[in-house]
Amino acid sequence: ADGGDGPALSAAPGRAQVFATVVDTFLEKLVAAGRGGGSEGSYQRFVHCYRCFYNLQPQLTRSIYDQFISQLQVSIKEEIQEVKNEGNLEGLFSSLDKIVEEAKDREEPAWRPSGIPEQDVRSALVPYLLKHRSHLRRALSKKEEENRKVAEAVLMGRDRIAELQQLIQARQQAWQ
Repeated sequence: ADGGDGPALSAAPGRAQVFATVVDTFLEKLVAAGRGGGSEGSYQRFVHCYRCFYNLQPQLTRSIYDQFISQLQVSIKEEIQEVKNEGNLEGLFSSLDKIVEEAKDREEPAWRPSGIPEQDVRSALVPYLLKHRSHLRRALSKKEEENRKVAEAVLMGRDRIAELQQLIQARQQAWQ
């Protein structure tokens, strides 16, 4: 009815979806391995362990085995769901998806630890310290320029004072 070949893929599946798919695939393979594929499967190992019971009640043994596998699958699903809930995996996965999406527009690469603490600290601090040093040098040159101007003003003031003292002495001598 939409006239297209199907829904367009707007984005890759989120990490929570990928995790759920991986868990489901794992459970399918686990159950398939548990059910065994033919005469030499898990059921045969189960029968081997409970041979006396199997000899008396083969159908009941199969039923018990099927219930065991079914209950195992349910228990594993519940356990995984509990881990997901306790660890807030859904929220963490969505946060991670947001971080990755925001990082796509960044031009500089993200910082990654090398495993050597000295190098890691150096690689993180050196750019900051170089930037800070550059800022301090600009501030220093600005202050040196201000000091030079103030020193010139002081020298000009001293010269003016010396001129005024000479003028005062000349007038004083002229008055006397």
